[in-house]
Amino acid sequence: MPSSLLPRKSTQQVRVGKMLVGGDAPIVVQSMTNTDTADVDATVRQVIELAEAGSEIVRITVNNDDAAKAVPVIRTRLDMAHCSVPLVGDFHYNGHTLLQEYSDCADVLDKYRINPGNVGQGEKRDIRFCQMIEQACLRNKPVRIGVNWGSLDPQLLARKLDKNAAVASPRSLETVTREALVDSALNSAELAQREGLRPDQIILSAKVSAVPELVAVYR
Repeated sequence: MPSSLLPRKSTQQVRVGKMLVGGDAPIVVQSMTNTDTADVDATVRQVIELAEAGSEIVRITVNNDDAAKAVPVIRTRLDMAHCSVPLVGDFHYNGHTLLQEYSDCADVLDKYRINPGNVGQGEKRDIRFCQMIEQACLRNKPVRIGVNWGSLDPQLLARKLDKNAAVASPRSLETVTREALVDSALNSAELAQREGLRPDQIILSAKVSAVPELVAVYR
């Protein structure tokens, strides 16, 4: 390893389709389509373009019934074109419903992406999150728990801000928000494991617009 590179931290390795992520595996390039997933032709074309450009995993939005119905067709078309790149389903508010109602979609996806901040609020959040984890366990699929600065659970952030305001020397809003992002990811991972998801099925990620803030979150 060149002396200019920092040593990699030891992480849990996760299999996503044919690819290994983390551990001692090489860094994996993932990209995302910007097509309407229900437009099969456009999505297949873009996935192939991304794969040919070097993307080793491709994420697609699964945001409604039409998109969920299209996913198995997209996978078949890609296989016919000899494009075996793993597909990740990016779910939002209705992912718990789509995964249960469209089993073919749930089966062919290689990973599910769940944002704890937009699966629901209050009790609904945990219920819907667990329903998605149940589908992942049933099909032995890995899950990326991806928290986002812009859609952070408002109740979690409010609790942490209230607690911070009560101390003699309150920390900055940025610091408290970073801590809330980390807590959201780790708490969700713990809940997923209690529901039966193995550690080697979990990938954690955080999204923050400012690079220094993102580095601080990961540290």
